[in-house]
Amino acid sequence: MDALETRELRYFVAVAEERHFGRAAERLGIAQPPLSRAIQQLERRLGVRLLERDRRGVSLTGAGEMLLHEGRAALDAVTAAARRTRRAGGVDGSGRPRDRLVLAVKSGASHELLHKLLDAYAAEPAAAEIEVLLSGTCEQEGMLRDGRADVALMHAPFNSLAGFDSEELTTEGQVAILPAGHPLAARASLSLAEVSDIPDLPLARWPRHGGYPPGPGPEIHDQGQLTQLIALGRTVALYPESARAWLWAEHAVVPVTDAPPVVTHIAWPTHSRSLALAALVRTATRL
Repeated sequence: MDALETRELRYFVAVAEERHFGRAAERLGIAQPPLSRAIQQLERRLGVRLLERDRRGVSLTGAGEMLLHEGRAALDAVTAAARRTRRAGGVDGSGRPRDRLVLAVKSGASHELLHKLLDAYAAEPAAAEIEVLLSGTCEQEGMLRDGRADVALMHAPFNSLAGFDSEELTTEGQVAILPAGHPLAARASLSLAEVSDIPDLPLARWPRHGGYPPGPGPEIHDQGQLTQLIALGRTVALYPESARAWLWAEHAVVPVTDAPPVVTHIAWPTHSRSLALAALVRTATRL
């Protein structure tokens, strides 16, 4: 039998991510013995070993790695279906059906583009209500996959567009954002090597794939923290040119001549049949 239940997938993904049956059971709010039996039954039904077990915990086999990848995607799709269905069934204050789209945007990015897009779309006949969902770095992809968002502004090469439909909107260079009083703030331009090797101003570190890259710079959790740390002379950051929109007087901007260009796309799930979303994409590509 090839069919899998969402409960089975949820159980397996918890064990695979925790690498420990006890922690997975606690996370799921169930006892450990039924969890172990459920995973064993799943392995028997699929006819493959998913986990290698020892006294320290568990590790994934090749088949287990595959099911973890596919299982996460499947659970995201189920969650997305529920969230988007609830939005589609929403009503306004008078009880009439209400069209609403959730647009995910990285905090601090594409401010001018976003402002123009929202204004232009609001002027369209029968425009849907737009909820802007501000995200952290590279979070838009997950928000689209699990249904928290219907559409997103994504930035290549930082965001992955795999599995989404998209339209290219803008291309811009990158700049270094430094404390206004720093000696390099007076430069006409900088190179990537220079930005990466400022002795008293380490590069800010954003989370990637569940962790932070190595380096002396501070670990950044949100836009507000980064903004203040730069103003205090604690870090430097690379950002698209459009970041000028949120800078403080304590900040300085210097173009980075050899940084790869940043391409902003509007992206949405490939299976979407939303007329409101299609109208938003048309508006975005006209701007």
